[in-house]
Amino acid sequence: MNTVMAIFKKEFTSYFISPIAYVFIIVFLIGTNFMYFQPFFLINQADMRNYFGLLPWVFLFFVPAITMRSWAEEKKSKTIELLLTWPLSDAQVVLGKFFATLAFLASAVALSVTIPVTLFIIGNPDPGPIIGGYVGALLMGAAYLAIGLWISSHTENQIVAFILAWVVIFVMMIIGHPMVTMKIPALFVPLFSYLGLFTHFESIERGVIDSRDVIYYLSMTGVFLYLNAQSLGSRKSE
Repeated sequence: MNTVMAIFKKEFTSYFISPIAYVFIIVFLIGTNFMYFQPFFLINQADMRNYFGLLPWVFLFFVPAITMRSWAEEKKSKTIELLLTWPLSDAQVVLGKFFATLAFLASAVALSVTIPVTLFIIGNPDPGPIIGGYVGALLMGAAYLAIGLWISSHTENQIVAFILAWVVIFVMMIIGHPMVTMKIPALFVPLFSYLGLFTHFESIERGVIDSRDVIYYLSMTGVFLYLNAQSLGSRKSE
């Protein structure tokens, strides 16, 4: 655990050394607040359902931007060779980087607390769906991050890592969408619906945490972190 924490601290601190991290957070906050509050007074409802509905699409761009440098930069600068010689398991290295990216994403999302504060000032929203929405957003974000890290481990070009992560996440988002499931054999509809990242966020968007959705996001996160560790193992054997 100490080794995972050491990598976590190193990676998390590295995000804030560069001003790019602050730019990402500012753009994230301004963009989500603008898109949420623009129709807010027309809807006239003191809830955050529309905000959480935006996050799958905002994360589609924000998460690949977070993960694109994680392994790609290590490979480009050749520091990955040194990292892999340390007395650390592949799982420890992967978990350290994953928790650092998750903490960074959580920090950005936590700064949106001004939205629920505003809602409680001007209205009387139900706190349950708001808390559930934030928990669900982090579960979904964790799955996105695991995919982005796995993609980043296969290239040393950050732009390529961003584009490939965007494509893979987008495909996994829409795979369960009706516009896809309507055009495939009925036999495969349940499978495609279950695999879709966006499908499992629909109930969370309404503030309902379903154990099946939690298990899905945790499973997806675990699978791609495992693949990430395997990609490091294959590099060691080269």
